[in-house]
Amino acid sequence: MSTSGGLLLLAPVALAAGVLSFASPCVLPLVPGYLGYVGGVDRSGARARSRIVLGAALFVLGFSLVFVLTSVAFGAAGTFLVRYQDLITRIAGVVVVLLGIVFIGGLGPLQQRFAPEWRPRAGLVGAPVLGAVFAVGWTPCLGPMLATIQGLALSSGSLGTAIALAVCYSLGLGLPFVLIAIGFGWATGAVNALRRHVRAINLAGGALLVVIGVLMITGVWGAAIGALQSSVASYVPAL
Repeated sequence: MSTSGGLLLLAPVALAAGVLSFASPCVLPLVPGYLGYVGGVDRSGARARSRIVLGAALFVLGFSLVFVLTSVAFGAAGTFLVRYQDLITRIAGVVVVLLGIVFIGGLGPLQQRFAPEWRPRAGLVGAPVLGAVFAVGWTPCLGPMLATIQGLALSSGSLGTAIALAVCYSLGLGLPFVLIAIGFGWATGAVNALRRHVRAINLAGGALLVVIGVLMITGVWGAAIGALQSSVASYVPAL
């Protein structure tokens, strides 16, 4: 896959996957606790707010680094297996369908969550470490969406695409944390709305994964990306 054509289709999917991970039922309710923990303050005022915003940014940076490093591994593997790209895409499609079912709430044994009991020191110093712990342990809420992105990274056969997908996923997951920390009223209102419709969001997210998986299995996904690659390659900007 070329990075230009493929990313036109893959980047929005990765961004949406990050947002859906944020809206999952075992991440969304914990947002205030995370922000309070990484800010390390319980007093009000502009200084406290700035610490919470910085803490949120460092928390996002922590889990983003883990996601990017993982995607580098998958992307590098994909470059060596590029000759088997079609087969890998179809196998990844089967996995994506199963993960979609997990996200909806099916396949009970895969719903088990591993969350390390150890926590780093509260405050700015521990914020990026908490982000890394969050990235490693907070499944199945992150697992289905993140594994789908890693599967797309593997099947892309491109290290650059793999890194870009991890960045887009991290933005989708992390930007709401930062916006809420800043104190945008509309962001807080959006979170409250998400809480009221969390089951519908899970169903929609799971359905999205199942559709993407079926498209990968049938070869339609690869054909769509191929068509985008051809369009991008043949495009000549007007002078």
